[in-house]
Amino acid sequence: MAIDIDSGVTAAPHPAGPPIIGDGAPNFRARTTMGPRTLSSYRGRWLVFFSHPADFTPVCTSEFVAFARAHEAFQALDCDLLALSVDSLSSHLAWQQSIEQRFGVRMPFPIVEDPAMGIARAYGMLPAGAASSATVRTTFVIDPEGIVRALVAYPLTVGRSVAEILRLVRALQASDAADVSTPEGWQPGEPVLANPPMTSEEIGGCGTDWYYRLESV
Repeated sequence: MAIDIDSGVTAAPHPAGPPIIGDGAPNFRARTTMGPRTLSSYRGRWLVFFSHPADFTPVCTSEFVAFARAHEAFQALDCDLLALSVDSLSSHLAWQQSIEQRFGVRMPFPIVEDPAMGIARAYGMLPAGAASSATVRTTFVIDPEGIVRALVAYPLTVGRSVAEILRLVRALQASDAADVSTPEGWQPGEPVLANPPMTSEEIGGCGTDWYYRLESV
């Protein structure tokens, strides 16, 4: 069920709570700094959908500058960026103008307004019993089929690593393309991990390192 911010109608969250890895990402329609957007309009492409606690805050500003500078790198992966906070559209527009004036960086991706907090609650961006309406720094990586493939949450006081989010998207794509896993800190061009054997017969043909086999892709 979709969340329609324009009409104020909100959907019930996922039966087991906010979406987790493997769930379909809740659809919504909302106003953004680049006009109306629906989550379903991103089908066919990867999407990094991320929330920030508030406009005109220092940690959030540092993140948005980094995301803007990495935008082309995400686009090269057929991956779009979509931001959200519970601030109003007018606040978003004023903040991105301030960022452009201060840092010389124009926001190349939309920022969703969510003053009714419908999207934030459906995605679990607001903790249960939260004392304020400020969302935590939650990042969802959503694949071209609309499935949540990864999620990361940071507290209000700690900024995200945009480089790590970019690496995460690359790793997910590499894993999908070759049906392999990626080791700690994997970067494009490095060896990947072959899937371990599932039977005793398969183990016998793999040697002593049957559970940890690196291969090139």
